[in-house]
Amino acid sequence: MEQHQEGNKIDRRKFLNSGIRATIVLGIGGLGFSLLKNLSAEELVWQLDASKCIQCGRCATSCIMTPSAVKCIHVYAMCGYCDLCGGFFRPETKQLTTAAENQLCPTSAIKRKFVEEPFFEYEIIENLCIGCGKCVKGCEAFGNGSLQLQVSHNLCKNCNQCAIARVCPADAFSRVPVKSPYLFKGFGNKKLVKPAEDDE
Repeated sequence: MEQHQEGNKIDRRKFLNSGIRATIVLGIGGLGFSLLKNLSAEELVWQLDASKCIQCGRCATSCIMTPSAVKCIHVYAMCGYCDLCGGFFRPETKQLTTAAENQLCPTSAIKRKFVEEPFFEYEIIENLCIGCGKCVKGCEAFGNGSLQLQVSHNLCKNCNQCAIARVCPADAFSRVPVKSPYLFKGFGNKKLVKPAEDDE
């Protein structure tokens, strides 16, 4: 009788130990799955598909960042280096000078630099750009579309639900892999873009 009770105690002890081990394994497994899920979420970032963008201006007004984390990017490989740049000058401009009244950008975020007759280079000053898309619309209307809007990942908070994506009428925002975070129209390679320079 005593041996039978002793056997039951051992069985109960084994059962409890097995249960505790199973609980620990399941807990570690759940934690691992949770970490893996978070890790995969961190590998995606928000980006604007330039081929869908309609330059509605909501990138400038709807972002939680002020100014917006959406910036104009110049894809130099597409640029014609035009003297009369539709992304730099207002359509009604009579003189091609850098005077503020001739510039399309409301914050003077585009710097025009003479290269050689008749070519000019246009640089985006990122900290002045508000992501309004006026230059992009002008470049598309009168140029080859080398000015494009993109989310600047050094500024973006990568919100779980992007405020701009919610209101984008063109459904141009999506999550993309962090390894290939840019969606340029015509090109998909960041190497084609000259780095933005700060205002000196």
